[in-house]
Amino acid sequence: MLLHHCTWPEVEARLKDSRGIIVPIGSTEQHGPNGLIGTDALCAEVVARGVGDALDALVAPTISVGMAQHHLGFPGSMTLRPSTLIAVLRDTVQSLVRHGFERVFFINGHGGNIATVGTAFSEIYAEASLDPTVRNAPGLRCRLRNWYESPKVQALSKELYGNSEGSHATPSEVALTQYAFPETIKRAEMSPKIAPRGAFHDALDYRARFPDGRIGSDPSLATPEAGRRLYEAAVADLSEDYRGFLAS
Repeated sequence: MLLHHCTWPEVEARLKDSRGIIVPIGSTEQHGPNGLIGTDALCAEVVARGVGDALDALVAPTISVGMAQHHLGFPGSMTLRPSTLIAVLRDTVQSLVRHGFERVFFINGHGGNIATVGTAFSEIYAEASLDPTVRNAPGLRCRLRNWYESPKVQALSKELYGNSEGSHATPSEVALTQYAFPETIKRAEMSPKIAPRGAFHDALDYRARFPDGRIGSDPSLATPEAGRRLYEAAVADLSEDYRGFLAS
């Protein structure tokens, strides 16, 4: 159930049975010639809703803009500063905690968020630990899971794409958006077929090294049918993970 489709009495009633909530988080950034700019946020949201449906769990609104400054060389990309994203996450979690939520499960679609989210968790825990009024209270727990790194998704991505998966604008994430939003499917010529790999320093360097936005990937291999399989794999893995998290 979507939090933003509930009334406040419904949320109050659900809190009597469960203190957990799922928060999708992604990014708004370029994803190569045929990938949607919203890919990371859309994938996280689709998977989170799938887990919510499977477990009758609450799912919060998606945090759609993340830490993506290195993509700003491509039109349409947006970013938050790390400090801004930390503040957004702290306020999000503390708003939920105020109502009684104790398990906040983030489903992430963007690798660039990982370090900042981890720092935000540390800030949230430190604030609670340093509060002299909080003594021996049940502890808040936050967890971050990247849908694309779940065991079933990793195995399936390797089976489907092998070395063509790459690390950005991957066929797996493009396939998931094609399955979820078939009306948005894009076609584009890509050369070379598999994009180059390597490191980069900032937004201008990224654009210079990877001019079409891809890194090591061939997203032309994406299909809606593969996206369906990846979706089912991610929902299965993360549903199991969330159940365990609630029980911890």
